Amino acid sequence: MTIDTAQNSDPKIKTSKGKVKTIYLIIMLGMLFVVSLMTVLNQYHVLEINKTLLIVSRWIALLILVGFAIQKRSLTTWILISMIVGAEFGFDFSEISLNLNVVSQIFLRLIKTIIAPLLFATIVVGIAGHSNLKQVGRMGWKSLLYFEIVSTAALVIGLLVINISKAGVGVKVPESLLHSEIPQVTVLKGTDVILHIFPENLAKAIYEGQVLQIVIFSIIFGIAVAMLKDRLKRPMIVFCEALSETMFKFTSLVMYFAPFAVFAAIAYSIGQMGLEIFVILFKLLATLYVALIIFLAGVLLPIALALKIPVRKFIMAISEPVAIAFATTSSESALPVAMERMEEFGIPRKIVAFVMPTGYSFNLDGTTLYLSLATIFVAQISGIDLSFDRQLLIVFTLMLTSKGVAAVPRASLVLLFATANSFGLPVWPVYIILGIDVLMDMARTSVNVIGNCLATVVIARWENEYPIR
Repeated sequence: MTIDTAQNSDPKIKTSKGKVKTIYLIIMLGMLFVVSLMTVLNQYHVLEINKTLLIVSRWIALLILVGFAIQKRSLTTWILISMIVGAEFGFDFSEISLNLNVVSQIFLRLIKTIIAPLLFATIVVGIAGHSNLKQVGRMGWKSLLYFEIVSTAALVIGLLVINISKAGVGVKVPESLLHSEIPQVTVLKGTDVILHIFPENLAKAIYEGQVLQIVIFSIIFGIAVAMLKDRLKRPMIVFCEALSETMFKFTSLVMYFAPFAVFAAIAYSIGQMGLEIFVILFKLLATLYVALIIFLAGVLLPIALALKIPVRKFIMAISEPVAIAFATTSSESALPVAMERMEEFGIPRKIVAFVMPTGYSFNLDGTTLYLSLATIFVAQISGIDLSFDRQLLIVFTLMLTSKGVAAVPRASLVLLFATANSFGLPVWPVYIILGIDVLMDMARTSVNVIGNCLATVVIARWENEYPIR
């Protein structure tokens, strides 16, 4: 028994076992992909294969993946495999899947209860606990400068990629796709964008989930606490420290529910859409995903490499919040766990608490890229040829108006509707996009989270709070 224990603790053996598990996982995912591809081809009569055999084959592969997750005992692994199982469940049992949305909504509600007290506590401790008010101002202008540069790059990439792919040219639209309902979300304009930053009622801001308003209140409150005498300041800091630690523990408990919520969210989305709309608008969907990959590889990755950020370690740190954001299509659902992972990555809490929530209003990279891409798609599918200077005007407008959209599921669709209307474009193509907006929202929300996590590291490096290692 002693010898076995010693052997199991050998790093070489652990590495070897890890490689075997990775190869095993790749093989199983490959098999699942092949069977899924055969299912799609069979659906459109390209292949003729027994339907029951395909279903059984897919579920056998999924059960083996579930066994891998049980052995792995990793929450991130469970979340990723829950996404795959949920997609299969939604495809095979679409009617049942339409009733599962309540499960993911429970998870989102629990997460939303965490956000306000967590932000308040961490920001107050970060400001009052260090009494460095000049740093708050520095982080403010540095963050806004970085956000604007990166968001502009995202807008330009979206514009270029959609002009190259011409995804909207020649698309024949079924009549059934023109009767969707746009969700009701307020789009702010002009001075309303500025007024919306400042809270008029803290309870109202918490109820409505206005992250930026909560941040502004917490910053001012933290500055006020920092100005108190030590005998009054210390009890408040101790209380906020205890509150922030409690909310992180609360987050850990809620995250045990995440795989079930992810499973339900994916199953509901797939069950609601079906394959028809996916096939019709595949070119648009592929264009968005390619544009986002170009943004990640051409903008965010070079920034990380230039600042000597350990990329592999960073990817491991953000994998869990990104997976949650992808499945739930909500940046808010990933915020608490993303903050926790960035602290574990080595970023000071005061920077995490300031930069990340601020980015939820000013650094929605995936959303801004999508908006420029989708606006030009609306023109293309309508047969309208926009001149390049008019396209640049649209991009400039989106640079301003995109800051007024809350980070909630599919709010960007409403902004797209308003942008098309203000530039004299027909709005009926927006209803078509709504058909696959869930799949598009998954990708852009994930990029929003990646962008905000990287922004946190960038500002920490800029402030010399995350030394090169």
